[in-house]
Amino acid sequence: MTATVNESDRREESGASLLRSAATMTYDPVVDIDWDAPLDPDKLYVPEHRSTLYGTPLWASMSNQQRMDLTRHEIASIASMGIWFETILMQMLVRRAYDRDPRTSNVQFTYTEIGDECRHSVMFAKLIDKLETPHYKPVSALHRGGRLLKTISNGPMCFAGALFVEEILDQLQREAMVDESVQPLVRAVSRVHVVEEARHMRFAREETAIEFAGQGVAAKEWSKLIVGATAFLSSTQLVHPHVYTNAGLDSAEARKQAAANPHWRATKQWAARRVRESLEEIDMITGPGRWLWKRAGLLDGGPIR
Repeated sequence: MTATVNESDRREESGASLLRSAATMTYDPVVDIDWDAPLDPDKLYVPEHRSTLYGTPLWASMSNQQRMDLTRHEIASIASMGIWFETILMQMLVRRAYDRDPRTSNVQFTYTEIGDECRHSVMFAKLIDKLETPHYKPVSALHRGGRLLKTISNGPMCFAGALFVEEILDQLQREAMVDESVQPLVRAVSRVHVVEEARHMRFAREETAIEFAGQGVAAKEWSKLIVGATAFLSSTQLVHPHVYTNAGLDSAEARKQAAANPHWRATKQWAARRVRESLEEIDMITGPGRWLWKRAGLLDGGPIR
């Protein structure tokens, strides 16, 4: 049996396993989350130490109400970023499935993941609406970049980019869902996303390794650069600049302190640690793309100044 056949068999076995998981562990967040329950007036919306300003002089000067307002807008921004990337990912997955055999479990799981992501985007949208915050649409350059990414992406770009965003959200939500200081609604949303994204991350990790290994030298360098750019842009724009203004803070000063905040930098490195390890194992964080990872503060040693 050839390596190609073995690879196809592994993909089919994995796809069948993922489909079984989806059949037994899928939520309908519209009905499985209590959207009518009131928000708790005494609880934050992210764990305190995960706020962008935690540990800064500005944070020390803020009242409890100001901290709750800030974290309410921060989680709305993160949910908005989730919708932005999931919309891009759905388009990339549809393009991929278009050229493949729908009889395979690999493609059938691709369609299943698209359905999951649709529900997740609705869930994040309902969360933003419940929080009574703006939809934090990505800044213009990032919005245009997303349109380009979904158009030019190849297999490794699609799956490595997805793995990066999914892992970042997973780590933040995995912590939040068990933190009793966090709003029950945020914890419920986090729990649904964590359970269902587990299979998405497995799929993305396996497909990234297979498809990246099959690329030529030039294609690999291009994939690494685009994935580095995805990591840089999505991590540095996770919290929209308008969050601070809408939370009643001096935006320029808040952005300055957040950018220099070692606690926030450590949070991003912590959230990215697993995806970084996965991509380093297949030599996908090397060359010019690595500079973008470092510039974003995602590698040890912080950002290049």
